Amino acid sequence: MKRLILAFAIAASCAAANAAAPIANIQSLLAKPAMLCGRFDQTKHLAGMKKPLASNGRFCVVAGKGVLWRTLKPFPNTLRLTRDEIVSFQGERVAMRLEAKQEPTVRMINSVLFSLLSGDLGQLETLFEVDGNVDGGNWNVALKARQPALAKAIGAISLDGGAYVKNIQIAEASGDKTLIVFSEIKTGEGVMTAEEAALL
Repeated sequence: MKRLILAFAIAASCAAANAAAPIANIQSLLAKPAMLCGRFDQTKHLAGMKKPLASNGRFCVVAGKGVLWRTLKPFPNTLRLTRDEIVSFQGERVAMRLEAKQEPTVRMINSVLFSLLSGDLGQLETLFEVDGNVDGGNWNVALKARQPALAKAIGAISLDGGAYVKNIQIAEASGDKTLIVFSEIKTGEGVMTAEEAALL
């Protein structure tokens, strides 16, 4: 479960932060809104299983606050990522809470999350080997974890996009693979619902 949360957290932060490579021209292509929401479609291929698991929902990011990752189908679930904790909700009930002060993995997740959100790519490079390139207004980036604990959890991440991240692929060390496609991205005040704002 923690490995899955780590992968989701990093995926969400990459999508929301819109900055994932230490290449100046990639950074110049990326929009950096204070508030961003959109749709995600996720396909997870589990090692040893033929049929992939599909889910979709909404994500929102507020710079300085955190990330809200709301799975709507097939089963409603909400994940809230902030500087101090990761909270999973089933409806309005807290199903799980991981605090940074008690769980070193949470501190690592939040380090990645907030270095992305703040554009601190130097911090990101301490955790990942980064390789990327640009083709016109599009770019792609590969992140390979440097730390054994992070590498064991997620293996490698690749992402591509333009002004915003469009696709993220996560290859876990277990052999599981996750593809997340982002769409319907909107920015600015009013993009979050009242319910989402209350949760974050």
